[in-house]
Amino acid sequence: MIVLGFTIFLGAIAVCLSLLALKRGRPVFVTSLEDAKGQFLHLLPRLLIGILGSGFLAHLLPKELVLAWFGPKSGMLGTALATLAGALTPGGPVVGYAIGAAALKAGADYAQVVAYVTAWSLLTFNRILTWELPSMPARLVLVRAIVSLPFPFLAAFITVLIKSN
Repeated sequence: MIVLGFTIFLGAIAVCLSLLALKRGRPVFVTSLEDAKGQFLHLLPRLLIGILGSGFLAHLLPKELVLAWFGPKSGMLGTALATLAGALTPGGPVVGYAIGAAALKAGADYAQVVAYVTAWSLLTFNRILTWELPSMPARLVLVRAIVSLPFPFLAAFITVLIKSN
């Protein structure tokens, strides 16, 4: 129900933005629509691959291994491994979220998946090497990474608290 409500909300925003673009003139509306179409066509294959990949990955991951390393009884070691896996996962949202969804389907605990996604969002080594170090001072990148390091663990802890209530 929440997902449907959010989808309707996003649709309403899209309609409002379309009307605003149309109000600014037909050329603005047409250019905006062409840009949106281009982005949609660019993302569609990636979304399809990510969704299909997560479906297959969920059934290919050994459930015993996922339960042992990332399941409800994996504790702090599972959180640390999920954090490391998140930091090592390259790619965008299609990859990160697909792996998180596949891990859930294979038996991983919410806390470990939240730690994984949080680490993937904040600590991805690939992004640090490709984007941050070339554009910012190394000391700043190091400080940012160190400051971000506790967040996957904090997110997992809060997830356990929420889940237990």
